[in-house]
Amino acid sequence: MQPYDKLLLENKAWAHQKVEQDPDYFNRLAHLQTPDFLWIGCSDSRVPANEITNTQPGEIFVHRNVANLVIHTDVNLLSVLDYAVSHLKVKHVIVCGHYGCGGIKAAMTSHDYKQVLNMWLRNIKDVYRLYSEELDAIEDEEKRADRLVELNVKEQVQHLAKTSIIQRAWKHEQRPQLHGWVYGLSNGLIKPVFEMDENTQIDPLYTYDDL
Repeated sequence: MQPYDKLLLENKAWAHQKVEQDPDYFNRLAHLQTPDFLWIGCSDSRVPANEITNTQPGEIFVHRNVANLVIHTDVNLLSVLDYAVSHLKVKHVIVCGHYGCGGIKAAMTSHDYKQVLNMWLRNIKDVYRLYSEELDAIEDEEKRADRLVELNVKEQVQHLAKTSIIQRAWKHEQRPQLHGWVYGLSNGLIKPVFEMDENTQIDPLYTYDDL
């Protein structure tokens, strides 16, 4: 048996169990998607949004990438954001990083990860540069990486606030709230580290005045 065959078998067992517990489960899911949350998380396989928040399918709209980045040229991320905010009408957008993030640790080195990863990790290096005085003062490398995880989440939330998608919803519908969280792999707990809402002032350079 190939490794992927086990996934297919487990899928059949899971689907059978769901129908046994609730015969209308899949019919209901097929016709309903009204999540209150958009989750922008890391691609790390140890941080599944539904499982760590104990929520059911349909409750959280999810986008994941390496180190949970919000990049203003990332059409994939922006299309998810626009759909979630403008069409699904989510009330909260969560950027969730995690301690022990491999992307964060890689960005703290001078190693060449080849072209594509180098370009991606550059965004984390830019966060480090903004907070270099604080980070360089932390002697313990693991604690420095943990702090960069937190600061990276903060910066990504601020990047969300700089988009016309969020600013338009803030202006006309007073939503969504933006949340920056960090998940602990060692204890399974989520730590809130930063928040923004429609009353938060941002740099006028990034503010749209004709939405």
